[in-house]
Amino acid sequence: MKKITRICVVLGVVSLSAFTKAKAQEIGINVQLGRPAAYERNERFHPNRPSGRHVWVAEEWTWRGGRYVYVPGRWALPPREGGVWVAGHWAPRQHRPGYIWLPGHWRR
Repeated sequence: MKKITRICVVLGVVSLSAFTKAKAQEIGINVQLGRPAAYERNERFHPNRPSGRHVWVAEEWTWRGGRYVYVPGRWALPPREGGVWVAGHWAPRQHRPGYIWLPGHWRR
């Protein structure tokens, strides 16, 4: 009787471990990007705005040369009349779960 009980326990443990390993695995990635050591705080409403046509382009991280590079905020002229700067942001992916980073860009 003890032998049958041991066999049942062993089979139960093996079955349970096989079941837990068969589950799909999820992988989460958390990335924190710090500002560079030489970071200088740029203010959106800096008093030295070059002209009334200039638009503030906010700081962001951009993918360049196989890595993320910090790009500080700056005043810029729109490439065309009425251009609006759309800051980089996370947007829901289409047809897949999760989000995708959309870098800042000019829009009319």
